[in-house]
Amino acid sequence: MIVIDGKQYDIGAVNFQNLEQVFSKVVEDGHLQDRIVTDVMINDEPFTEIYPHQSEDIEMSDVTSVEIVTMSAGDMAVEVTLELYKVVNIMSEGGKRVASLFRQADDAEALDTYQDLLEVVRNFLRTIGVLRDEYSLGDNVEYTKSAEELSELFTEMSSVLENEDWILLADLLEYEFLPAVEKWKKVIKNLRDDIRASRA
Repeated sequence: MIVIDGKQYDIGAVNFQNLEQVFSKVVEDGHLQDRIVTDVMINDEPFTEIYPHQSEDIEMSDVTSVEIVTMSAGDMAVEVTLELYKVVNIMSEGGKRVASLFRQADDAEALDTYQDLLEVVRNFLRTIGVLRDEYSLGDNVEYTKSAEELSELFTEMSSVLENEDWILLADLLEYEFLPAVEKWKKVIKNLRDDIRASRA
């Protein structure tokens, strides 16, 4: 028995040898168009591939039920924007922590944490960029201003980092980075509004 989003799916009288063939048929029939799979249950047990194409190794003779739960791409995008609020808070806390470590002259720990913070910021901006390209209909002035501000700030912080002026770096983080990060909350709200408008 195959269930997709709570509805039984008649796959026809085809004899599938493995789970991969079933998944391919579901995709081929268009059931996952503009949808993102969030959960898969095999015999009422959660299933996640541990290695690529693991589903090829699962014989259909061992499977009594397959349940696929999906979400529309738009709903998933809205969920992602909600997660991005949390990331803004993480960046803010990270900035405070790095500034504090530099002020305590714990340079090694501060530099490690600073590198982690940079990685979080890069991933955050990449995610915002993808959502904006996909869903944002308007020319978002806040996004452009916030992106430019962050870019200029990181250029300045890079040269301060090269000069090993840790106190100035702590000041930049505390007095410029933290306010700049807060502005992204408005950008995320605008982006979420755009996503919702594109689905209306």
